[in-house]
Amino acid sequence: MTRAAEIEAHYARNWVSTGVPCLFNKGPVADLPPDFAVLKFPPREQRQMWTFATRCLGQDSDREPIELHCFSATDAAPLVEMLYTVAHFHRTVTNLCLGHTVNIGKGWWEGSPLKYGLISLPYLDGPALECMEGHARRFLWFIPLLEREVEFKRCMGFEALEQALERQGFDYLDPFRASVVV
Repeated sequence: MTRAAEIEAHYARNWVSTGVPCLFNKGPVADLPPDFAVLKFPPREQRQMWTFATRCLGQDSDREPIELHCFSATDAAPLVEMLYTVAHFHRTVTNLCLGHTVNIGKGWWEGSPLKYGLISLPYLDGPALECMEGHARRFLWFIPLLEREVEFKRCMGFEALEQALERQGFDYLDPFRASVVV
């Protein structure tokens, strides 16, 4: 089984759904691995939201291979472009890992103030998703952030930001949500 097929099977086992590759051909996509894709998982009875996830973002030669996913209340094409942008940054600028924040350069949605993302543990799915059996690859959650929250993380640390997100019960599906920090 190819690495791409293994990753798709891992998602399918955890999300009880098959992802559909999203077509995207803008920008320097040729810089990405040939088997890279963003997969889209539709809502289902157990999870009433869309899930967008990378396939083959991490390569076996990476020190810490990762895959990222994010959630949306709707079938959101901007999230496909966003994950391609993050993948390009990861593959060509610096390897990302748990706790990193990324400047997306524009809102997650048109007019959204959420212009950053946090690479976090997959709290909604737990260790079964995070660790693919027999592989070092980690499957992590890409959470939308505001600039104020990124600054808070820089000053107070990754764990303090995660605690603030949890304490405030932030709505990760709302592209126009308020900050969890003052």
